Amino acid sequence: MRRPLCSQPTPVQQAEPAPPASGRGKGFALVAALALSACTTTIVEAPATPPPPAPALAPAQTVMVPPVPMGQQWLYGSAEGAIAVRQTYGALTAYALAKAKARPADSVIIDEATGKPFACGNKPLAAVFDADETLIWNIGPMRWFALTGKEFDAKTWDQWEKTGTGKAVAMPGAVEAMQALRAAGITPIANTNRSSANAAGSEQTLAAAGLGNFKHGDTLFLMGDDATGSSKDQRRATIAARWCVIAMAGDQLGDFRNGFNKPELPPLQRRALATAAPYDRLWGQGWFLFANPVYGPSIRGGFDDIFPPETHWQPNQGAE
Repeated sequence: MRRPLCSQPTPVQQAEPAPPASGRGKGFALVAALALSACTTTIVEAPATPPPPAPALAPAQTVMVPPVPMGQQWLYGSAEGAIAVRQTYGALTAYALAKAKARPADSVIIDEATGKPFACGNKPLAAVFDADETLIWNIGPMRWFALTGKEFDAKTWDQWEKTGTGKAVAMPGAVEAMQALRAAGITPIANTNRSSANAAGSEQTLAAAGLGNFKHGDTLFLMGDDATGSSKDQRRATIAARWCVIAMAGDQLGDFRNGFNKPELPPLQRRALATAAPYDRLWGQGWFLFANPVYGPSIRGGFDDIFPPETHWQPNQGAE
C-alpha cells in the first residue's frame, strides 16, 4: 500500500462558499493550486504484511504394536522351538528308514471300522504328513492375525492358501527329511485341511518351500476331497488303501485319529485317551507329534480343567 506525504505541508484555510459566477471564486481556486504545488509527493512503502505463522505440527502418532503372542514367540522364533522340531524330524526319519528295510506287515493308520491297523501287503511305502505347522510354518498369516488381534479369519486364510507361495517356510529338518525319505523309496504324502478349491496354491506353496512336488489326488489330500469335512479319517483310509504307511506326523491329535477331537472331551480326559492303550505304543513308533502352542484343540481349558483339586497349592502369605 502506498500513500502521498508532503515534505513541507502548507496550511490552507478553509475556503468560504464561492458566490456564483464571481471572480472571487476563481481567485480562491488559484490560491489552492499554488498551495498544492508546494507539496512534494514522497512515496513511502507501508510495512509488508507478515506471513501467517506456519501451522503447528501435529504431535507424532504412536502406533501401538501388540506384543507377539507367547506361543508364536516359542514356535516361530525360539531356538527351543526349532530344536524340538528338528529332533522330531530326525526321529521320524530314522524310524521310517529302519521300517522300510524290515518291510512291516501293518500300516500305522487305524481302520476306524475295525479298530485295527490297515494291512500293508505289497503296497508301496509312504509317510503321511499334515501340512500346516508340520511341513511348513505359516508365519505370514499368523503375524497378521497377531497384529490385528484375531485368532483366525477364514477369508484371510483363504487368501493365504491362494497367494502365500514363497512366504511359508519349511520347518527345521523338513526339507532334509523329505529328501531322505524319497531316496529310500518312501513317498511323502500330505493330508491337510487346506481347501481342495485352493489345491494349486497349496501345491505351489509346498514346492516353493523346498519340500518337493505334492500332487492333488495323488500325494496331496485336502478338505473337500470327500464329504466328511475336516475329519481326516476317510482320507487316511483312502491313502491306506493304496499305500503302506510306515510313519505319520502332525501337530494336532486329529492328524492321527479324529476320535481324539471330540469337543465334549475335557482336556485331561482327552490326554488320558490319547496316551492309553492301544495308542500309547504308537507315539514315537510310527506316530510323531510336533509341538504347536499357537492354535488348535490343545489350546483350551480353564483353571478347573487344567489344575485338578489335588494339585492346588498356595504360599503362606505370613511366612518370611
